[in-house]
Amino acid sequence: MTATIGDQKNSLNSDPSRGIILVVDDNPANLQVLSSFLDQSSFEVWAARSGEKAIQRLENDNLPDLILLDIMMPGIDGFETCKYLKSESNPRVRDIPIIFMTALSDTADKVKGLRLGAVDYITKPFQHEEVLVRVEHQLKLKNLTKTLIDKNTELQQIQTQLIQAEKVATLGQMTAGIAHEVNNPINFIAGNLNFVEEYFRDVVNLLELYQKYLPDPPTEIQNAIKTKDINYLLNDLSKIIQSMQVGTDRVTEIVSSLNKFSRHGEAGKKLANLHEGLETTLLILGHRLKANAHRPAIKLIKEYGELRLIECYPGELNQVFMNLISNGIDAIEEIKKNQYFDENFRHIGMIWIKTEVIGERVILRIADNGSGISEANRTKIFDAFYTTKVIGKGTGLGLSIAYQIVVNNHRGKLSCHSTQGEGTEFVIELPIR
Repeated sequence: MTATIGDQKNSLNSDPSRGIILVVDDNPANLQVLSSFLDQSSFEVWAARSGEKAIQRLENDNLPDLILLDIMMPGIDGFETCKYLKSESNPRVRDIPIIFMTALSDTADKVKGLRLGAVDYITKPFQHEEVLVRVEHQLKLKNLTKTLIDKNTELQQIQTQLIQAEKVATLGQMTAGIAHEVNNPINFIAGNLNFVEEYFRDVVNLLELYQKYLPDPPTEIQNAIKTKDINYLLNDLSKIIQSMQVGTDRVTEIVSSLNKFSRHGEAGKKLANLHEGLETTLLILGHRLKANAHRPAIKLIKEYGELRLIECYPGELNQVFMNLISNGIDAIEEIKKNQYFDENFRHIGMIWIKTEVIGERVILRIADNGSGISEANRTKIFDAFYTTKVIGKGTGLGLSIAYQIVVNNHRGKLSCHSTQGEGTEFVIELPIR
């Protein structure tokens, strides 16, 4: 059963699994012959009597599985129609296989059609068995290609998940190991500093007693006191002990942050404070925010909202924060590299982190004023192994892993908004439960 433009209807005996064929021919007799034969072979058939009407039909949401296209037609002929459909500007339809129908036997015409993107030719007058075999063959190839693409995508996702799991585990083990190794000696130092401070006070008290009851010591002791400036030594030693105490407190804080960041040994989802994860990540990345020989310090702006505890894998989300913030720092440093010829160029790098709750979802925004991402690259940044960085600088897995963690593991959303030369914003949406 045939359906022309504006009068499309499904065949009662057609099997949708056989596929939809769009037949384009200006000859009503040819349309009738092909449509009747294909309909009897359980295909759903659409018909168009010109290249213009075929293009118009393909602008609708539903698309055919294969196109039978006549070459010799008034207006836009088959070659021009094929060229248009296979152009880069038509990503929706360019993968639909096209079989030309022609009475032309010239090899040059056939080569021309194949170069334009056609997959096969059917010669007029039609032989029913030949048409059926060629159509079924191309549909089978199309389905096999789609299956291969789907399987390849699935394998890439599995590969990324395996790499992600390995990286999370390795990073967790590494940070937990570092924290453990540093924790023991720092605890020893911190514990002994308390005794040092106590003993120092005892020695000072003893010296004060000597000065009180023996105000006139022998000349040798008086000379030693003047030479060593005992008062200065006692005051400075007190300050040194206080500084050492501050330093050990700081190292203890860093060790605690490493343990929180790695969440080593934890299994399953936990109720977690995302601000805590952000802060531990920023602490670990703190050295990268400081000024260096190539750029001034990066300014960090935090706008934290009132967040509820969310059910998540905290260690995995910490890795997402690490990847996104590191990318922002890289983009800011890229700005300076691109301006190396201008010695007066001074770009003040900035990173914004904003959190809020909207309904039953937590929204985190991590933005930078770095080099930005072009529109062409923005559509691929979450693809595994895709990177715009120089060889040796990036693996192309950071954003892909972040996407897998947010979308697949937490049923959230991760989106990117960017303007090249102005900066980038990543938006994470996570369900509270």
